Amino acid sequence: MMSDNITFNRYTAIDHLSHFSGLGIAMLYLVAAGATLWEVIARYVFHAPTQWAFEVVMVLCAATWMLSSGYITLKNRHIGITVIHGMVSERARWWLDLFALCTGIVALFLLLSDASIRAYTALSHVERTGSAFNSPMPMLLKLLLALGGFLYLAQLIVNLYRHVRSTFAQRSTQLLGLLVAFYFINGVLAFISGPDSWFVHLSELTSQLANSLDPRQWIDIRSYGLGSVSLIMVLVLVALMMTGMPLGIVTLVVSVLMAVAFFGPRGLYLVSSNAAGLLDHYTLVAIPFFVLMASILEKAGIAEDLFDAMSVFAGNLRGGVAVQTVVVAVILAAMSGVMGGEIVMLGLVALPQMLRLGYDRKMTIGLICAAGALATLIPPSIIMIVYGLSAEVGIGDLFMAGAIPGIMLAIFYALYILIRAHLNPSLAPTAAEVEAQTGQSRQLSRHRLHAVLLSIALIGCVMGSIYAGIASITEAAAIGAVGAMVVAAVRHQFHWPLLQITLVGTMATVGTIIWLVLGAVSFVGIFNLVGGAEFMRSLFMNLGLPPLGIILVMMLILVVLGTFMEWIAIVLITVPVFAPVVTSLAPELGLTPDEAKIWFGILFVLNIQIYFLSPPFGPACFWLKSVAPKDVSLQEIFVSVLPFIGLQAIGLVLVLLIPDIALWLPHWLSS
Repeated sequence: MMSDNITFNRYTAIDHLSHFSGLGIAMLYLVAAGATLWEVIARYVFHAPTQWAFEVVMVLCAATWMLSSGYITLKNRHIGITVIHGMVSERARWWLDLFALCTGIVALFLLLSDASIRAYTALSHVERTGSAFNSPMPMLLKLLLALGGFLYLAQLIVNLYRHVRSTFAQRSTQLLGLLVAFYFINGVLAFISGPDSWFVHLSELTSQLANSLDPRQWIDIRSYGLGSVSLIMVLVLVALMMTGMPLGIVTLVVSVLMAVAFFGPRGLYLVSSNAAGLLDHYTLVAIPFFVLMASILEKAGIAEDLFDAMSVFAGNLRGGVAVQTVVVAVILAAMSGVMGGEIVMLGLVALPQMLRLGYDRKMTIGLICAAGALATLIPPSIIMIVYGLSAEVGIGDLFMAGAIPGIMLAIFYALYILIRAHLNPSLAPTAAEVEAQTGQSRQLSRHRLHAVLLSIALIGCVMGSIYAGIASITEAAAIGAVGAMVVAAVRHQFHWPLLQITLVGTMATVGTIIWLVLGAVSFVGIFNLVGGAEFMRSLFMNLGLPPLGIILVMMLILVVLGTFMEWIAIVLITVPVFAPVVTSLAPELGLTPDEAKIWFGILFVLNIQIYFLSPPFGPACFWLKSVAPKDVSLQEIFVSVLPFIGLQAIGLVLVLLIPDIALWLPHWLSS
């Protein structure tokens, strides 16, 4: 749909701006990590906490999130549900892409028509935080939202010009770009020139035109019941998702439509204020730091080192290499929090070796998919961070609650392998048989062994500082990112090309997530404001089911949504509705409200983990297929994961029936 295949020599001026701004702002994550690390050092070593670190880091990360919009749009990095998109004819796909581009342009234009005014107002007032540092952070965040939106909109218009084929359509796209540019330039000039200029009068004319198009003149949506409105919102949301357009645009356009339908043109203020409010969530800063840490460790070859190190301890245990794969997967999960990267690493490192050593194909393939999916549950988990923000619950508590269920599943996988290998020794050879078969023994050089030990120590420091309350999630993530660079240096793999690749990859990955979250936050804000969330809560409460029955209904809804939605869309659409219901059920469940949300969060993540493996759209299966040998078919992968889905379901039921499996560690650490 976008321009990922456009060569550099065919770039337009906007393409160049998107490309180089993306590469440039990626370096800001390095500065932000350094500033966060300095705050920790200043607090604990010099006993003099900084007054500036929090606000500076927020502005640096917000700049990276917003200004990455052009790069990820140019490179087609936005997340979309492409199931139907990939099944239709090429001609139908072209029309779907055209619809997505036009919808995105309209949604962003409407967002910016208000967000730009808020940015100009913030600039004129020089809005400040009122903290000890008293930086102009609120002003800068609103300006960055507007700048990022402008870059996103400009790149979409360029992509639309490239997408259409006829001369008339291309000329029309150029005219559209000029009109959009004129509209926003006139807004800037009206702000600069004062109240009596003709720029202001022109802006007033456009405002009058917008008011004349107020949809409330033709339809009174408030006259419909909350049930009908909620159903309309959900149906429009799902219908747009099925076109394959970016999920951030889908949620943004639905929130814009609902805001205008309920409140008229002034309702756009609600959308832009919700979007701007997202940018000062300090916990979000942990996401790029964790992604950067995982990327550096992956590119430095730590995954292969871990695998080789574990083989030393496998001994003559039948199935030992498979068990060590589970152990490596747990360690990698604690390093990354990103499932896709872990499955790719295991697929590249462990799968070929286990197949070469004579391990059963189906058992090996299923194990790698299931073990790689542990990154969703074992902290630090990106899914838990997004869930915590949506459910308004402590992310540190979620991390603690996920540790034991994650280890429990890992033990299930290892026991399953050992039992099957005991019953049928031909499925898994011992280490001695492997060495006799290959004539090789795997050994680590000293610097590789040191890198492994440092990696494990790094995980202990990062997670230990969170569990002990020494550092916040964000500070611990920054320590992990800087520590990963040290580990890479010990392994003699730390150099500028590695750092550049990891920073740009982090910028693109996190920028994609943030723009999706931004649209979803706007949608949820409007949905709650019009009473949709309250209606959904009453709907669940009136089912006449016991508390566990209501929880099971929620789990069933997640299973259904998991057949066609990305996990992040599921989180941001369902959690704001489900979490208040679970909170209200807490007394009947014998839990406090916070305990109920934490427990449900682990159930939620376990459910998402099952979705990751489940045919026909299990992402884990597709990620493994992308790096597996050519003779490994997708159908074979789907069959191979079925026993492990059963083990995951057992884990889900155990946590559902025994909440203390998730809540014991947070209770113990807090006491």
